[in-house]
Formats: sequence, C-alpha cells, structure tokens
Amino acid sequence: MRRKCRITFAASAVADLEAIREWYADQSVPDVGDRLVRGVIKRVERLADFPEGGRVVPEFDAPRLREVIQPPFRIVYRLDEDRVRIVRVWRSARLMKKPPDGDA
Repeated sequence: MRRKCRITFAASAVADLEAIREWYADQSVPDVGDRLVRGVIKRVERLADFPEGGRVVPEFDAPRLREVIQPPFRIVYRLDEDRVRIVRVWRSARLMKKPPDGDA
C-alpha cells in the first residue's frame, strides 16, 4: 500500500489564497471567497492519496511540476518523493512564466 504524501504550501500559494479571499471580500461577497478557498483546500487534500493525479504543467513540460484544476483556479504543485508542495493557485486562464533561475 502506498504511503500518503505530505502536503505543504509555499508562501506564494498562501499569498494566492489570501488574495482570493481578499478580492471577494472587496467585492462584498466574502462567502464566495471562503467557499472557493475551501474548494481549493479540499482538492489539494486529495493529492495526499493521488499525488500524480495532476497533469504536467504545459508551459514547463517538467514531470515534477503538475497542476489540478478546481474551477476557476489552477492549483500548481511540485511533486517530490514523499511530498506535494503547492506553489501557486491562479485563475485557470492565466499562463505561468518561468522564474528567472528556472526553478519552480
């Protein structure tokens, strides 16, 4: 039986989730932001059992950098040996850009 992967969040992903909540609060619908963030967290929790369930991020074509979709967001994560590290949570339509040093 496969062991569950640990899930961790990069500071950038935490900031993305906070920005989502803040944006919806500014639009006077904080309950929508809360619901969307809960949906993202629920989707992320499934990665503990199925870490390879996401597709390779097309902009990078790097097997360790994957994503799952939780409409309207892309949840981008790095797959390590025994850990899933959530790196970004962005709107689905947004394209990613490689960081200057090429490391995700």
